[in-house]
Amino acid sequence: MAKISQEQRNRYFEKVKEHKAAIDTILAREKTLVEMLSKEEGGTAFKRLHLCEEMLDLASWHLLINSLSLALLGIKNEDILIDGRKVLVRALKYLEDVVTLRLDVPFSDYEKNLDEIRDIDPVSRFRLIRKVGFTIESFEAAFGENSKYSRGFNEIWGKLAALAKNMIDLRTLNADLDFNSPHREVLKDHLAFVKDLFKKTADRYREEYELYTHKLSDFRVAIQFLSALRRLLMLLGERDEAEKLKRNIEVWNTKLDADFKKTEGQKA
Repeated sequence: MAKISQEQRNRYFEKVKEHKAAIDTILAREKTLVEMLSKEEGGTAFKRLHLCEEMLDLASWHLLINSLSLALLGIKNEDILIDGRKVLVRALKYLEDVVTLRLDVPFSDYEKNLDEIRDIDPVSRFRLIRKVGFTIESFEAAFGENSKYSRGFNEIWGKLAALAKNMIDLRTLNADLDFNSPHREVLKDHLAFVKDLFKKTADRYREEYELYTHKLSDFRVAIQFLSALRRLLMLLGERDEAEKLKRNIEVWNTKLDADFKKTEGQKA
């Protein structure tokens, strides 16, 4: 790698100074909103969604600083990416506090969490979910495939999958999917996004188990995502797809049981 000149450093730090001012401004707004939340007993969902948006914007500034490092210094700024990843996790937590991370459970277990955001239309909900997904993709790409942090994105994608599902109000699902509904197309896109994300997350955890950790807990999480997807397919009346997935789940459970017995046998 070529030596970085002082001129390059000066240009870089001058640019970063401008962006860090924007970062400090967002952090100050976050602190104010969090203090407000600590004093309120209800009606906090909108503020948490706003905080989620703010954190996604903040994370984008971290990505921009890394891009500057690559452009002006020729190196990746892993420290700023690590900080940005923490901001991304905060964004997910603010959203989790609104709609929960409950996965393979009946809608009745978390429907009350949607009461406070019932006035937020399907377009706005899906826009936020896509924004989170785009931010995760951007950080994954910035870290690179060979980064020690790359496999840690499995959990982040898994959280988004659960949150994306739980942002959909199943009480109005049939009405919103009606041919005359203005929300039909965006809701179809949202559901397709969730189904695809559930399948990819299951595959990620299965791959994590097979190639890296060999932890049965990772395999169980993979199966849990497939089970949650099957529950959703059944709810949507997609019985053929749900039946195919059921057979897949049975195959995975059979392998899990076999691997468990093998592991226990090695301990004996």
